[in-house]
Amino acid sequence: MSTEPSSTPVSDGDRGRPGGGRNRRRGSGKQTGNQNRRPRRNGPQRVSTAQLEAAAAKRAAVEMPPITYPEQLPVSARRADIASAIRDNQVVIVAGETGSGKTTQIPKIALELGRGRQGQIGHTQPRRLAARTVAERIAEELGTQLGGVVGYQVRFTDQSSDETLVKVMTDGILLAQIQRDPQLLAYDTIIIDEAHERSLNIDFLLGYLSRLLPQRPDLKLIITSATIDSERFAAHFSPAALARRGGAPEYVTEVLADLAPIVEVSGRTFPVEIRYRPLSPDEGEAATEGERPAPPPHEVSSLRSGTSRGPRDSGSPKKKGKARGGEEKDLVTGIIDACDELLREGTGDILVFLSGEREIHDAADGLAGHFKERARDPKHPQHIEILPLYARLSSAEQHRVFQPHASRRIVLATNVAETSLTVPGIHYVVDPGTARISRYSKQTKVQRLPIEPVSQASANQRSGRSGRVADGIAIRLYSEEDYAGRSEFTEPEILRTSLASVLLQMISVGVVSTPDDVARFPFVEPPDTRSIRDGVQLLTELGALEEVDGVTLLTEVGRTLAQLPMDPRLARMVIEGSRHGVAREVAIVAAALSIQDPRERPAEQRAQADQLHARFADPGSDFLTYLNLWEYVREQQHLLSSSAFRRQCKAEYLNFLRIREWQDVVAQLREMSRPLGIEMSFQPRHRPASDGARPSPVEGTDIESPSYRQMWDDDTIHRSLLAGLLSQIGMQDTGEVKASAVAHLRGPQREVALKRAKKQARNEYVGARGARFAIFPGSPLSKKPPVWIMAGELVETSRLWARDVARIQPEWAEDLAGPLAKRTYSEPHWSSKQGAAMCTEKVLLYGVPIVSDRRVLYAKVDPEAAREMFVRHALVQGEWTTHHRFFHDNRALLEEAGELEARSRQRGLVADEDDLFAFYDERVPDSVVSAAHFDRWWSRARKETPDLLAFTMEQLVGDASVDTTEFPGTWPQGELSLPLTYQFQPGSDADGVTVHIPVAVLARVVPDGFDWMVPGLLEELTIATIKSLPKTVRRELVPAPDVARDIVAWMRAESPAWEDIVRAGDMAEPFVSAFTRAVRALRDVVVPAEVWDEERVSRLPGHLRMTFRVIEERGRGRSASSVVLDESKDLLLLQRKLAARAEAAVRSAVRGAVGAALAEARAASAASAGAVSVGAAGDEEDPRADAFTGPGGPSTSGRITSARGSSSSPASVGASPSGVGGGSNGGVVGGGAGAGVVGEQGGLSSWPSGLPDGGVLPSSVSTDVGAGVVVRGFPALVEEVAPKVKGQARSVGVSLRILADETRRDVLHAAGVRRLLVSEAALGTGRITSRWTGTQSLTMAASPYANTESLVADLQLAAVISLTSSADEARYDTPSGGPDAASVRSAAAYADALAFVRKHLEDEVYRVVGHVVAALSASRTLEAEVRASGSLALLNTLQDIREHRATLIHDGFVSATPPRRLPHLARYLRAASHRLTKAAENPARDSDLAWRIGDVTSAYEKAQATYAAGSPDAARAAELADVRWMLEELRVSLFAQQLGTDGPVSEKRIRKVLAPNGW
Repeated sequence: MSTEPSSTPVSDGDRGRPGGGRNRRRGSGKQTGNQNRRPRRNGPQRVSTAQLEAAAAKRAAVEMPPITYPEQLPVSARRADIASAIRDNQVVIVAGETGSGKTTQIPKIALELGRGRQGQIGHTQPRRLAARTVAERIAEELGTQLGGVVGYQVRFTDQSSDETLVKVMTDGILLAQIQRDPQLLAYDTIIIDEAHERSLNIDFLLGYLSRLLPQRPDLKLIITSATIDSERFAAHFSPAALARRGGAPEYVTEVLADLAPIVEVSGRTFPVEIRYRPLSPDEGEAATEGERPAPPPHEVSSLRSGTSRGPRDSGSPKKKGKARGGEEKDLVTGIIDACDELLREGTGDILVFLSGEREIHDAADGLAGHFKERARDPKHPQHIEILPLYARLSSAEQHRVFQPHASRRIVLATNVAETSLTVPGIHYVVDPGTARISRYSKQTKVQRLPIEPVSQASANQRSGRSGRVADGIAIRLYSEEDYAGRSEFTEPEILRTSLASVLLQMISVGVVSTPDDVARFPFVEPPDTRSIRDGVQLLTELGALEEVDGVTLLTEVGRTLAQLPMDPRLARMVIEGSRHGVAREVAIVAAALSIQDPRERPAEQRAQADQLHARFADPGSDFLTYLNLWEYVREQQHLLSSSAFRRQCKAEYLNFLRIREWQDVVAQLREMSRPLGIEMSFQPRHRPASDGARPSPVEGTDIESPSYRQMWDDDTIHRSLLAGLLSQIGMQDTGEVKASAVAHLRGPQREVALKRAKKQARNEYVGARGARFAIFPGSPLSKKPPVWIMAGELVETSRLWARDVARIQPEWAEDLAGPLAKRTYSEPHWSSKQGAAMCTEKVLLYGVPIVSDRRVLYAKVDPEAAREMFVRHALVQGEWTTHHRFFHDNRALLEEAGELEARSRQRGLVADEDDLFAFYDERVPDSVVSAAHFDRWWSRARKETPDLLAFTMEQLVGDASVDTTEFPGTWPQGELSLPLTYQFQPGSDADGVTVHIPVAVLARVVPDGFDWMVPGLLEELTIATIKSLPKTVRRELVPAPDVARDIVAWMRAESPAWEDIVRAGDMAEPFVSAFTRAVRALRDVVVPAEVWDEERVSRLPGHLRMTFRVIEERGRGRSASSVVLDESKDLLLLQRKLAARAEAAVRSAVRGAVGAALAEARAASAASAGAVSVGAAGDEEDPRADAFTGPGGPSTSGRITSARGSSSSPASVGASPSGVGGGSNGGVVGGGAGAGVVGEQGGLSSWPSGLPDGGVLPSSVSTDVGAGVVVRGFPALVEEVAPKVKGQARSVGVSLRILADETRRDVLHAAGVRRLLVSEAALGTGRITSRWTGTQSLTMAASPYANTESLVADLQLAAVISLTSSADEARYDTPSGGPDAASVRSAAAYADALAFVRKHLEDEVYRVVGHVVAALSASRTLEAEVRASGSLALLNTLQDIREHRATLIHDGFVSATPPRRLPHLARYLRAASHRLTKAAENPARDSDLAWRIGDVTSAYEKAQATYAAGSPDAARAAELADVRWMLEELRVSLFAQQLGTDGPVSEKRIRKVLAPNGW
């Protein structure tokens, strides 16, 4: 596992962070340290003094070979000065250019001084490649084997032994050893090489050593640096500075030197010519005098103009262009042109600097394609060898660069060749001027690895590489102006990276105690305070730090993190995975995140690579993709040989070296985790996806390709990974696409742009601290972005991309965040369901709402306010559900007290809410904040003081009282007794008195009497009535209050008692009549009758008009409840609106009673043989009773009693005098002979069976439905239209129904009886039409009926109506002696009526046909005359005639026309013909007469509307029916007097009937 951070590209250096690793010795050395695997929680085991002494003894016995120095190296000439400085000083700065030999010769100088015996000479290098090559070079010069006197240690490789005197290592290795050896006692000399690079590790080591040196005077420190930074190091390590850090007094430090000794070593440098060849012509022309013009460019036909990047390399800028002069070139083309130019300059190798492995491969491919055979054929006379050089190459491939060679070389290297290594034979350098530089964004808290321009110092280092062996040429692929504008030095890594790892390491080692001490740590260049704060925030996020009593300390998690040699985020994942039993899986993923992606995507084979990689892709998680790949690689390694596995990796676009590194990291992590108690042994928790449950393929992949996806414990793995990625979660931003973004487009282009924009909008996430990012397009999740994701890394290139993402649930983050989650609470409210105060909780994690609008108990936020809400809402206002008896008793007492206040309409009689709150607040403990708390407390408290919370009436109302005779509790009307309630709520609709009417008795309630209100409001009603009168009357009745008292006293003396008035209903004197009489008697003032209109009533205050509330009882027993159907001040309006509901309620009540009665009858019949059957039905219920579904629903039997007598059922009891409020089950109404059972029946074809008393249909039935409510119904035979059947005419049947409205009974019953008679006595159509003459047949064929059958059916119905009408309604030529259909209510009467109809039906039909033919003939004549008239002056007349004719002749007119009016239809139509003739002669007169007819008609329609809005009245309905035909006679009298009228008629007569005072 990595222990070495690097400021260089990942491809060149070691990944990881300072410290955390255990020494692993490989090669010739042996593993050191305690071999016992005991769990350790306090860090690595410290090196003991005995171990150090034993090691020193072994080194003292080592024989040193003779030491020689290459004379050609500049450092050899200064070795005496260097040796003297080292011997005489604790710290020495050796400054020199790269290539001076200081890296390889200074360790030999130290050896010659006797260093390396008491302790080793530690020689640090910033890169693994440099460490290895430097150790090999020193060993070669000493003539020893590597691993002997000279050894090296890098990540995964320890090529050293007990005899090693000079140990070359990466700086990360030395940092790791600080944990085991804080005093660095294993070393007597430390050489920090390439200190000017100022990597994070170097800065930490220098700061640590500056503190350590005063404690260890024997320790020598040699710092080698380029000349650019030597003064800074000399000042930092001056004797005065070291003494000051050691605690020396000021008088001592004042006399010490302020600079450490600096030994300048000149480099082997020759003149270097700089040429600027910018890729873009816009960057400027080459302007320096020493430059020679560039040669003509070569055609590069086989070269790509653009380069591709792997999954982790999208940050490099792609420079597009063509390799032609004056045009922009791409990077590869620029390198080829530069190499061509340099190859013509002479012999010598070329060194090309590039920013990463991918760029090296692209350049190598481009050069190979350009030079063709020269690059491929080693025997070519002009052979050119192209060699890559980067850290991840194998040792053998790296060594090729340093081996002698005959042909020319082009070395493609990362910046590892800039300072650390000297590549032999280099005469020329090509510098694109860029490098990957790790940079931390303080805004987004993201570590980026962008490609940036190098500094001037780095550019000079690069160009200097061409002047080591001879005069050199350096070509810079950028302009001189660009160079001049760059920064002078590379910014130290500590100023541009996350300090989390450094902080963790420093605190765990004990270098600092708290994060605040970091600011005081002796860094060469202190980091920004903000960077330190960001590092602390990250460690706090990971749970590594905690604050105790204001002091920041390392937690147990933090101590474990410090011992895991990897990035703290990744280490935190492993720890969390261990807690959930998935440490192995998480470690595999974490290791994958710590290295470069092992999957490769060459530009020319990108599609093939993607297809092969898709086999491992998981549609919901990129992390699981790594696990799938791991399992596949592991399986293939077991199946294949080493070489075969290498070939397969290459064929499947997998980087073998990275896979090997991946496996090494996992192995090291497993080894490092075992002492910490983290178990990573293999446990098969997954299984390959079977065909039966194969996961859905990733979108965009080949479905036929094999899939290597495994089944994992997804949620557990992701929860563990999330522990290290809390600040890298994202919530999908589903913002709408702005119209302005596509406003400039039209048609298909606009649609395509909208679709693309919507897709992009879905792949848009809001992350921590307001960061906005998108899922990298290479991830399968980018196709269908989830709502919530976590990202393994956020990388900023062209934009901020999330890579290695997975779908998560936001609640996971809440569990892991702990105190990092910020909670806000809003909208405190009372919840009756919860019985507690609730509020809305919003949980934010770094500004991301991981929980929105969650309802939580408000008591957790503000217990005091929650308790107050509980007392006020639950106990005072009753907004909760509880079983406590005291509460229900208190509510009942409050209602009773409230009634007193409402009846008297006086405020302040009853204790208000504040009084009740104070009552409960005094008695309920402070700890009770919800219903649950209350239940627990009250269960104990009520045993000691059961009446603690009980109200008393004295507490509520004191001495206040109200006379209940003035404000009664019920309203009597007839046999009904309706409950009354009182509301004192001014302004509300229900203010005043409300009468509660069960829907089943709604039709029986009349509005009369309610205008008297209740006695207690009579005086106030009288005052309001006086104020509502016209001013001419009102001024005679002042002062109104005094007059009102007199009027009330008079009415109480002269009128019946209030109970008698309201009980009488429509027979009682109205209040306005009594008021009028009283005013006339007391003041001799006459109130005109026209004053008492509806407008005056509407001006009365709302509480002086009765509110009618219709209720319906639902449920039975304890579940019974009353439901308000509607309420209004207008009773008639309610009756019309709820007529169907009222009738259904009556039917329901009666059906239930019938069922009970039949059950009793059957039980009685079974118990006693020979018992009298109940009604005509006997023991069996009429099967037809259930065969018809009418408006009231499926018909079932009901228990009823007949209006003709009391029931003989065993359940029958005495009659109730009051209806509502009296009686019992099966209540009897009336007396007389025995009654029976009446059940609704449908689909009748004859008189209903099963009726009592030999088939008598009672006029009314009643039943007690409980709660003192007696429901009365009115049986009748009614017509019912069958449901519509497609292709068939609607049929009309007859059913026995129980009606709720007595006024409708006779009319509906008569129609039902006639329809039943027609069904039984009807004649065939052929028989009827056979008696028609030819003329009659032709006339009838022109009727408005659809067909002959419909016409004949209507003729027979009209005939039956005429035969069964009363004498005053029958036609003049109808046989007398027929029955009245409305009076047929028994089987015998029906049999007589049927016999009479059968006897006279055929002749009566023939007589009806005669009248119909006459009317149709007149209608046809009128129609012809209207059609023939074409005068424009008669348009209104013609339209009126057409409309009038349509009201007389229409489909169904025969039966719809009253029998006695049918003969007059022909006359009415002939009158219209006469009108047409006269209108042609005098249109003006016709218009005048038509206006008069229209005026009277309007009055008739208004009277009809008034009647419809009022109470049903059979007499008034008959009067209005006569007026309809009086209007026809009026038309005859006005337009055709010569035809005569049926009796006297005039406008005055009609208006007299229509006038309100006419009835």
